[in-house]
Amino acid sequence: MTADVQPVQVTYRADAAALFPLALGTGLLSVVTLGIYRFWAKARIRRFVWSQIRVGDDALEFTGTGLEMFLGFLLAVVVLAVYLAGIQLLLFFFGIRFIFAPETPLEEAMQAGSIGLSFLAAVPLMLVALYRARRYRMNRTRLRGIRFGMENAGLGYMIRALVYGVLAVVSLGILWPLMTYRLEAYMTDRSHWGSARFRQGGAWGGLYAALRPYLIGLGFLLVGAVFLALGEAWFGGVVVAMGTIWALFGMALYQTRAFGYLTSHKSLILPGPAAPMHFGAAPRGGRVIWLYIKGGFIVLLLASVASGMLFGAVGMMSAQILGFGGEPSAFAIAEVAVIGAVAYLVFLSVFGTLSLVFISQPILGYLAGSVQVFVPTGFLDALHQARAEVGADADGFADALDIGGAF
Repeated sequence: MTADVQPVQVTYRADAAALFPLALGTGLLSVVTLGIYRFWAKARIRRFVWSQIRVGDDALEFTGTGLEMFLGFLLAVVVLAVYLAGIQLLLFFFGIRFIFAPETPLEEAMQAGSIGLSFLAAVPLMLVALYRARRYRMNRTRLRGIRFGMENAGLGYMIRALVYGVLAVVSLGILWPLMTYRLEAYMTDRSHWGSARFRQGGAWGGLYAALRPYLIGLGFLLVGAVFLALGEAWFGGVVVAMGTIWALFGMALYQTRAFGYLTSHKSLILPGPAAPMHFGAAPRGGRVIWLYIKGGFIVLLLASVASGMLFGAVGMMSAQILGFGGEPSAFAIAEVAVIGAVAYLVFLSVFGTLSLVFISQPILGYLAGSVQVFVPTGFLDALHQARAEVGADADGFADALDIGGAF
């Protein structure tokens, strides 16, 4: 590192006590409004979370609104309805149709085929939605008053994701680093902060060190499969179970280490001879797994308490409404059903709040705190505002396909 480069630490300053009342309150408002408020809830939570991420003394700013998310969702629902209706017409043309109450094995197979093919047909839209959701977050994020941005290139991302995804699956995960690197590089190289462009360095082969624990688990799975094929059911089952657990933990370690490798090989480049800004990150996979396990234990404990209190109260109310003798009226049964449905939605809101506060936020805070930014002297003075991006669909497809994520 030369003397004209200043290291700047990224930090996350919020805690559970700060986020919990906001997440719980907006979640309950979403239940009361039958889900409509969730778009405004997501905007408020993002504004809070973004404001707690600081690069040195400067905080991120999220400028998206609930209204544009809501309108983007409505537009996405219309597009999805037309698209899926077209898929069903195409399947019907080939003699495949959805049957609500199949009565024969052929009708059951036709129903399963219709559902499966419809899901596969929706996969390209899901991939486009992932890209457009990230683009929207980038386009609505500012630092030091300067906008981030991302090009409108969701179709290219979808094609690449399908090709690399097939290669990763066919290779049993051995080519997962190829998919990870190429897709991240595709998005990074189309992103910018003001007049500076992001660039992804490194190589996909550099991710294999991060994949090593998963490959060990895969090896156990293959050995266990061999023993099962030879008739050694007990020993083969134990080895397969060990391999499955090892592979799952290995993939979690891979995600963390891949984040560190990819971040450490990112840079921001200004036009002209100015030196680029570089990034560094060295998160520990074991720490992320521990945060997930600890958070999961807290969530299950608190969710169990909340469930007992909530559904216990519902049970007492239902007993009073239905009475202890005689045949309950249809109105009483409907009233109990409504109370139960509302209680279930409230529980889901509470569970989502607990997961956000005790799992997602600690992991985000740890990963953000592992990042350093190396800023060359004069870089920020040479940086200027870029033209505002238009055409982002405000997470519409991601919300419609339920892949929007917590943040």
